[in-house]
Amino acid sequence: MQKRNFTIALLTVFIIIAIIICLFFFPHEGMKAALRGVSIWWDVLFPALFPFFVISEIMLGFGIVHFFGTLLDPMMRPVFRIPGIGGFVMAMGFAAGYPVGARLTSQLWEQRLVNREEGERLVAFTTSSDPIFLIGAVSVGFFHDVSLAMILAVAHYGGSVLIGILMRFHGRKSMGTPLEGKSKGWLWKRAFEAMHTARMNDGRPIGVLLSQSILHSLSLIFVVGGLVVFFSVVLEVLTAAKVMNFMYLLIQSALQMTGLPHELSQAVMNGLFEVTLGAKTAASAAVTLALSSKVAIAAFILSWAGLSVHAQVVSLLSHTNLRYLPFVTARFVHALLSAAIVLVIWEPMQQFRDGVTAFLPEYDAASPLSSFLKLLVPVSGTIILSTFSVIVLLFIAYSFLKLMYEKVGGSR
Repeated sequence: MQKRNFTIALLTVFIIIAIIICLFFFPHEGMKAALRGVSIWWDVLFPALFPFFVISEIMLGFGIVHFFGTLLDPMMRPVFRIPGIGGFVMAMGFAAGYPVGARLTSQLWEQRLVNREEGERLVAFTTSSDPIFLIGAVSVGFFHDVSLAMILAVAHYGGSVLIGILMRFHGRKSMGTPLEGKSKGWLWKRAFEAMHTARMNDGRPIGVLLSQSILHSLSLIFVVGGLVVFFSVVLEVLTAAKVMNFMYLLIQSALQMTGLPHELSQAVMNGLFEVTLGAKTAASAAVTLALSSKVAIAAFILSWAGLSVHAQVVSLLSHTNLRYLPFVTARFVHALLSAAIVLVIWEPMQQFRDGVTAFLPEYDAASPLSSFLKLLVPVSGTIILSTFSVIVLLFIAYSFLKLMYEKVGGSR
């Protein structure tokens, strides 16, 4: 074991030294990448994530999360094998984007509301892109076609739900977290009692809760920004040094095996490190390439999320016992599923693209901050309500299938 740790440490030191050498030889490229990373953080990530970080912290302190957890528990446990409180994490993760799901999961683990296997299931499928980034940055800003937002959303969030269903088989022998409290009675009554108990256990005055939520959220958002800048610089200097040529060959071979254009290898490579750079590269690929292929690669990148997001998730979960392997496996499977869904639904969705454009809210790519503020409430609210609706529909489908299975089994 010590020899293995020494090998990993030696490899890490070698990689760091190689990056420093590349920075020394390509300072101009590194500086441009750093400025680009800061721009991405300020224009996209800060306004998208910071409000949700603060809101989620306040909702935990007030016990609102526990309220939803009690309401959703009868549905979340049979469908996803996680406590009902995971339904709130699912809704907030889909509405706010990465890494909010990991942030909330780590907080639930600290409060012993989820165990290791449940936390790994939860963070695996709640790590997703936020809808405003998907609509504004990717569809409008990169592809200049807002009608693509619906196709990307179906592929991305549909893939997330499928990952959640698949992850229910992860840790099948582990015991679930017991229900909170022993009170009986009407479900709504128990939900309010759970909220009141959580608020009393927290005990922080409103002013203290608000100030601590802002301080914690600011600390986390700066960590997120630092990781985005770091991976942007690393990718740029390694590319300038021709270190990534071997990876390009591997990706080109993989794309050719799937029938996708090998010209999109640059987008895949960028997306492996940073999701924004990868999606932008996919959209700006040669106009002669099929649009469906470029959108499929963009969906792959959005679902993989980039090593920058992976590093953010690992940093958030570093104080827990949750493992990285289930997460990275789920990310890769989600990426493949999302790309496949785009290719499958591409033709059937063409007849709806014009109609979708009329219903989607306007987004001005030239002023992303003001557009974000205008879209925050309607888009995020729609995603949250849609998520709760999907949970209910999945529970109904699960109950129906279970009933049919029992009838068939009973008739034998």
